[in-house]
Amino acid sequence: MSVQETIELKIVDAIKISGLEVLNESHMHNVPPGSESHFKVIIISDDFVGQSLVKRHQKINELLAYELSNGVHALSIQAMTAEEWTKKGEKVMPSPKCLGGGKGASH
Repeated sequence: MSVQETIELKIVDAIKISGLEVLNESHMHNVPPGSESHFKVIIISDDFVGQSLVKRHQKINELLAYELSNGVHALSIQAMTAEEWTKKGEKVMPSPKCLGGGKGASH
């Protein structure tokens, strides 16, 4: 099973979602082809009603703690309620271009 599939399954198993997209953005970074190290997750769930963004991100980071300590270098999280998603025009925020890293960085 790919890292992307594992991330999707863990989120679906733990959160009642109305929308989920897991994007492997590794190709946008200085990593070998086929890498699974940089991800963006867009999660729409009314489980987030009344929760701060910090609490939402903490929940996702806890769910994916193993992946974050075993090869996933970067995780961008967009966690919204259905109402927030609608207010944003149902659009995903674009990811910034990779700025590289320091000498020898595997970014």
